[in-house]
Amino acid sequence: MSSGQESVYSEYETDTSQTSKLLRKFKETPFVPIGMAGFAMVVGYGLYKLKHRGDMKMSLHLIHMRVAAQGFVVGAITCGVLYSMFREYVVKPKE
Repeated sequence: MSSGQESVYSEYETDTSQTSKLLRKFKETPFVPIGMAGFAMVVGYGLYKLKHRGDMKMSLHLIHMRVAAQGFVVGAITCGVLYSMFREYVVKPKE
């Protein structure tokens, strides 16, 4: 292996606990966990409302929940891309 690859591996081997890896990833890309949490909340809400959907058809209810969950995830990804572009092109050039 080249020395460049060894340094990358040693950087990841120093953080051995799962919590430190998760915190590092959250700092690098904060909108991915936010999107995942939002997706889980929409799914949980959809399952809760499934019992009290009234006379709405099951397929229509599921389509609405799928669209809401996908919309939240796409919105979080879009915000994440805009945030990373802001950090790279607006904040970073001041160095």
